[in-house]
Amino acid sequence: MTRKNTIDNSGSFTFITSSGLRGRQSVRATFKLSSGCIEAISIVAAQLGIKQKSLFDHLAQDSDSLNAIAKEVQNARVGAENRVQKTYVISRRSLSLLDEISRAFNAPRDALVEFSVRRLLPVIDNEQKKYEMRKAAFSGIQQHLNKGLQLLEKMISQLGEDDPVAARMASAMDTYAGAAKAMADFLERTQGIEDFDPENLNQMDVQFER
Repeated sequence: MTRKNTIDNSGSFTFITSSGLRGRQSVRATFKLSSGCIEAISIVAAQLGIKQKSLFDHLAQDSDSLNAIAKEVQNARVGAENRVQKTYVISRRSLSLLDEISRAFNAPRDALVEFSVRRLLPVIDNEQKKYEMRKAAFSGIQQHLNKGLQLLEKMISQLGEDDPVAARMASAMDTYAGAAKAMADFLERTQGIEDFDPENLNQMDVQFER
């Protein structure tokens, strides 16, 4: 193993290892998951503004939770129905950990992922509530923006575009309109959470050996 010394900003020595760097490499991994699980991964990543890879790595590298889940699905078989093949980009370390725990407990890797994603249900519930509050707030913002634009139009008609007060108001409204557009884009991009049904995460058929 190759190890290299380096100095961090505090002046202390840290170590970079070749194995550590390889663990951060991105690899492609294919799973067969329920459509609800795939939808949940997409929705949560969009809501939190993170990449799906980051979400996957967060779930896969929580070894304590993965071990607990593996014990639940130990020696289980996963039915072929209601599953969709999906390829994700994850870190090599995350994939290795999934494979290691899957082998150790004889637990289906797909089930480990599916049950891990079910841990996101409280996050989804909280984000659904936030989405409704954001929509309500944005409705008020739109009304406020429209009133501001009407006021600007009146100021320009009375004072002219070159008036310093009208010009400053125009600049403020440009900024306001830009912010409102960004908010509208975010709400549109994340609107999938609005109709997400948590029951969709119970589609995978896991059969336990007796």
